[in-house]
Amino acid sequence: MGCCSGRCTLAFICGMQLISILERQIFDFLGYQWAPILTNFIHIITVILGLFGTVQFRPRYVTGYAVWLVLWVAWNVFIICFYLEVGDLSKDTDLIMTFNISMHRSWWMENGPGCRVTPVTPPPSWAPEDHRYISIAGCLLEYQYVEVAHSSLQIILAVSTV
Repeated sequence: MGCCSGRCTLAFICGMQLISILERQIFDFLGYQWAPILTNFIHIITVILGLFGTVQFRPRYVTGYAVWLVLWVAWNVFIICFYLEVGDLSKDTDLIMTFNISMHRSWWMENGPGCRVTPVTPPPSWAPEDHRYISIAGCLLEYQYVEVAHSSLQIILAVSTV
């Protein structure tokens, strides 16, 4: 086995995917985005199985990992379209990301680079009682572009395994 064999390269890419998806999982947990949390979890399990299949030379695991990567790319393309509001998609919809369990909010919305959060007092009459109503200004990079960058990185890593 050479230094830069296909197995070694695939193991390296799997490791990079694990690092990047764990980072994404943390921020999705902070934002209570349940659909991405579930798909990220499935991706973590699949990458671990793909890594195991690569190291132990288990072709079925690697094949399952490759099939999952097709679905993973499709999911990330959907996330990009969702945050860029392509077609009828709207990033303000709670149903898609949280299954209407909680209020959808990307963690990056309030904590992005340079963002200043100011609570609006008194809150409007239509605002839910268990959530604060805020105004966000001064962001150097809007949260939807951070989410698009995360999904783009996932697509690049998935496609680079080919």
